[in-house]
Amino acid sequence: MRRWSAWVPVLLLVLLVLEVAALVAVAQLVGLSWTLLLLVALSVLGGWLLRREGVRAWRRFRTAAQSGPPGRHATDGVVGLGGALLLAVPGFVTGAVGLFLLLPPVRALARRGVQRLAERRLSSAAAGDLFGPRRVKVRRGAPRSGPAPSTAGGTAAGSAPQLPVPGPAAPGPQSRPAPPSVVEGEVVD
Repeated sequence: MRRWSAWVPVLLLVLLVLEVAALVAVAQLVGLSWTLLLLVALSVLGGWLLRREGVRAWRRFRTAAQSGPPGRHATDGVVGLGGALLLAVPGFVTGAVGLFLLLPPVRALARRGVQRLAERRLSSAAAGDLFGPRRVKVRRGAPRSGPAPSTAGGTAAGSAPQLPVPGPAAPGPQSRPAPPSVVEGEVVD
């Protein structure tokens, strides 16, 4: 979080410069009075959309929470509210970004990004409750061997103790039993 907080003032300054440049360019094209009227119209539209998207998002979230995991509706509502909020802020650059966030294909991409961000920030149990069960891609094979980072207890924090990996079988009547099968996988969205 600290790495982003250092960039916020720089990003706000860049946004301010872009907004002023866009304002000057539009004022030169259509005149100052039409530019100011357009800014007011965009802000009024953004305020109206903010109210509409807020009510719509809350209703969809409530109905989805009663029937199953509400995560998709929650992230869709966050993206819609973000787009409407950007439209409500006076400025042409923020208004353009807000309009793009309200378009269905861009909204779907932004929704997936917000969901990934939420899944990274939340515990896996909370993410499962919010977004439902994950689809998992499973690959069967031999377990990977390698040293695990250890703590004072001798095992990695939050993991099971490592089983010894058998080497070649020694000749004789005593042979080691086969290691338990291991399933490795990765979460695929």
